[in-house]
Amino acid sequence: MKAQITASLLATVFALGLAAPAAAQDALKLPNMSYRTGPFAATGTPHMNGQLDYMTMLNERDGGINGMKIEFDECETGYNTEKGVECYEKTKAEGALVTQPWSTGITLQVLPRTGVDEIPMYAPGYGFSAMQDGETFKWAFNPPTSYWDGASMILQGISDGNLDSLKDKKIAFLHLDHPYGKEPIPLFETLASTHGFTLLPIPVGLTEMQNQSAQWLQIRREKPDFVIMWGWGAMNGGAIAEAVKTRYPINQFVSVWWGAHEPDLKLVGEQGKGYRALSWNFADSDSKLMQDVKKYVVDAGKSQINQQGGEFDSTSYQRGILMSVILAEAVKAAQDKADTPNINREQLRVGLENVNIDEARLAELGAENMMAPFAMSCSNHTGHASAWMIEWDGTKFVKVSDLLTADRSVIDPMVEKASAEYAAANQPWPMNDDCTQ
Repeated sequence: MKAQITASLLATVFALGLAAPAAAQDALKLPNMSYRTGPFAATGTPHMNGQLDYMTMLNERDGGINGMKIEFDECETGYNTEKGVECYEKTKAEGALVTQPWSTGITLQVLPRTGVDEIPMYAPGYGFSAMQDGETFKWAFNPPTSYWDGASMILQGISDGNLDSLKDKKIAFLHLDHPYGKEPIPLFETLASTHGFTLLPIPVGLTEMQNQSAQWLQIRREKPDFVIMWGWGAMNGGAIAEAVKTRYPINQFVSVWWGAHEPDLKLVGEQGKGYRALSWNFADSDSKLMQDVKKYVVDAGKSQINQQGGEFDSTSYQRGILMSVILAEAVKAAQDKADTPNINREQLRVGLENVNIDEARLAELGAENMMAPFAMSCSNHTGHASAWMIEWDGTKFVKVSDLLTADRSVIDPMVEKASAEYAAANQPWPMNDDCTQ
């Protein structure tokens, strides 16, 4: 197949003229929405840098993907949904092969358009959990794991695998008052009803992120057995600081993966020891993958990272790297299936459905133990990778659990119901009638 791709690429070059520079359409346009400004920039920026640096590394080390250079331009949204929709329309008009919303709110706004426009949506580790249903959401993908998966794994982690042990306990859900923060609530409510614990939702408004005194006053009054945080940007650092200030037992404070952000914990240092987060990735700066990024991008002066601030070693930056790893693997699968390096949107959609990052492929990528293996299919647009519980030891995050796996017996029926309701509410809705897996 590689020989056929090379032959196809050479034919394109000859058709354009040997002396002519590569035309814009001979690059794979994989733009990313970003927010390097505003209250979410602190956590957004390292993720953006990681995503960009991996694609830059492929261009520098490999000449792109199967000979096709990658255009990984950014469209700044400031985490604003209206600006996100504008970025979607802009990048679509410019021939983007994919849309990467980088916000659950933007995802929900753009989701109905993707089926009409027939452009794949790639929302790694975020977005509407029901997008796992590839039969209903033909053009939407949220690998390697969803928010409902994450909520299930967090409860397994704090209960040592026995959710019945949470009976009569009180769990505060400290969350951003935004579609992202509200996304896991249906799953938490279902499991609270089944296993007999009390769920106490505590929203944090966009203007309250750095002043959560009211929320933590409620936590002091209610004395929950656990606080689960679904925060982002300035909210996370504010919550961690308040937990330390109010002397809430830090080993009872747990976050979804977006709260595994070293700069927030370094502000409290040893006082944050015992804080945990569920994370589908684990930082390993000595891995071959990261050493290649360092050699071809960071040391070559082609990265935007803060080299003095430890960003390269951070969980967030390396999560961004892996987000682009997954997308690049989808491109490769698409090229292989289509037998051409110059793929279109439909071919990339098929490639996403054929992502298979098993243990052997992780080894080839030089990313062993940085994420769990997973695969997607026509019907499974999430992959449902397992994740680790990681803990702050005072200076860094360490793994403190084996890989946790979400309870499909609870989640899948909820997904079936939610996806059916979504399709019914958005008629006419394009179903994936070819999906029989």
